[in-house]
Amino acid sequence: MYTQHPRRSWLWSRFSGASLTALLLAGVTGCDPSEEGPELEPAPEVSEVESALTQVTGFGSNPGNLLMYRHVPSGMPANAPLVVVLHGCMQTAAAMEGSGWTAAANLYKFYALYPQQQSSNNGATCFNWFEPGDSTRGQGEALSIKQMVDSMKATYSIDPSRVYVAGFSAGGYMVPALLAAYPEVFSAGSINSGGPYGCAANSTAGFSCMSPGVDKTPAAWGDAVRSAWSSAGYSGPRPPVSIWHGTSDYTVKPMNMTEAMEQWTNVHGIDQTADTTETVGGFPHKVYRDSAGTALVETWEITNMGHAVGIDPQYSFPGSTTACGATGSYLSDVNLCAVYYQAQFFGLTGPVTPGDTTPPTVNVTAPANGATVSGTATVTASASDDVGVARVEFLVDGSVVSTDTAAPYEFAWNSTTVSNGSHTLGARAYDAAGNKATDSDTTVTVSNSGTPAPVTASFTSVTADDGYIKANADGSSAAVGTLTGLALGRGTDAKYNRSFLSFDTSSIPDTATITRAYLTVSYSSGSGDPWASPAGNTLVIDVKNGTFNAASTETADFSAAATASAVADIAKFTTGTKASADFSGAGLSAINLTGKTQLRLRFASNQTATAYVFIRDGASATLTVVYTP
Repeated sequence: MYTQHPRRSWLWSRFSGASLTALLLAGVTGCDPSEEGPELEPAPEVSEVESALTQVTGFGSNPGNLLMYRHVPSGMPANAPLVVVLHGCMQTAAAMEGSGWTAAANLYKFYALYPQQQSSNNGATCFNWFEPGDSTRGQGEALSIKQMVDSMKATYSIDPSRVYVAGFSAGGYMVPALLAAYPEVFSAGSINSGGPYGCAANSTAGFSCMSPGVDKTPAAWGDAVRSAWSSAGYSGPRPPVSIWHGTSDYTVKPMNMTEAMEQWTNVHGIDQTADTTETVGGFPHKVYRDSAGTALVETWEITNMGHAVGIDPQYSFPGSTTACGATGSYLSDVNLCAVYYQAQFFGLTGPVTPGDTTPPTVNVTAPANGATVSGTATVTASASDDVGVARVEFLVDGSVVSTDTAAPYEFAWNSTTVSNGSHTLGARAYDAAGNKATDSDTTVTVSNSGTPAPVTASFTSVTADDGYIKANADGSSAAVGTLTGLALGRGTDAKYNRSFLSFDTSSIPDTATITRAYLTVSYSSGSGDPWASPAGNTLVIDVKNGTFNAASTETADFSAAATASAVADIAKFTTGTKASADFSGAGLSAINLTGKTQLRLRFASNQTATAYVFIRDGASATLTVVYTP
């Protein structure tokens, strides 16, 4: 994801012309040939994309030796915002336009500035976020970017309080560096597949930062930013931060999203418990707010997306026919427009009236106050604003359970998820300027009598506990696998691989009756057909009520006794996701209602030749449980 300057990099000199992103994934130091990692996409060449961007020269002393490109939409108003967009490795400024920022600038009328790295600075055209001489105040690339912003301000009518920065990959790591180096310049930032500021100060640390990630306390991360601000004599507003990451990113591990969240919540003096947890477009979204309810940090986990920016070319920005993004290298069509939600976080997605302090109006219109409801009830709200409503959040007993961004504002509420009795329904509306209003005066009585409706719960695996063991056919010489993903079947070293997934199922009520359960896994890579060696082989699941030994994978797990064995099988698949057969009665009884449930995946028979499959762990593995409360 980054490469050093040629003058500093022994690794670049050894692998001239190659992407260090690909080298990192492939493992340049070599590994056991039986331990193959996730299937790799070929590293693309530096993108050559048609663009309407205009290059600007002479913008300052340019100590970082960067190139400057700008986009100026037609009909720009006075005091318009500015967004700085930073590309990733093996990209150019023009390639990053495909994420949708230029299209959004045309629609929402803000200036767009695209710094571009040069191969003379970095062989893979990565911003040098890991070099102190390029990522600190008054030096290198950070100063060059600041000079570009100054040039835009001198040339155009730009509101200095509305300058934002968004970046991907190496650019994603550069975003927090700029927020730390120049907090008086940048009002907010969005980090896409990047990480926390202060994660690395040299190339070796940079690799560790990317994968597996660096774990520090929130206070330690926050101190890194505060130290930079103290050196600059800064004590002003703290920039809000939006953080985006694919759960299947094997280049910059998703742990970086958590560490970045911890850093910026600590900088803002708020805790690390989300105040809003919801699903938007099928993806987990969490918001961390201050005591006044202002969103200061948000995270978006894009399930099954790799190292990329999420786009939705079939989606038009609301109220327009302008498409969100275009497919390209490191731009993934996930049916969610990341740029739109980041622009919304910055307050750019509506015609913001300068000085707009008037909140919208909102009212829950159904069910009626005092109504009795059961089963699934449609909750609706009306909302209006002088400028425009950005979104409406729905609340049950004060907690956000759904969000709608377009009228009619409504959601289907499954009332069986709460106890019988009195509950409060509410709605909170936001306008484009960030003003908000809340209505919470609707009280309903939930009455679900008779046999309780079934509840479906989905659990993602605990990444820290997941792993695989390889051993001889008799279980001897067992060793913990070290590569990303979970191996199953026989490797080229004639060792047999078993994989382990751990789920915290303690949220299932102690009195629940489980009626169905199944496991869903995602394909990563493979070799041969382990289901056909020997013919009719099956991939089966063992269940442990609790954990086989300690929670984390250890060699003794390979042969440890299960609570229930071979409770379900997973049919052959070579792409995408695959659900297992339903668990047997013994498997259902083995699910732990008070703690963790651990699953062991293994082939029922040992392969007679090399044949294996890798599946993904963490959020890519889901245990679905259906129960009656």
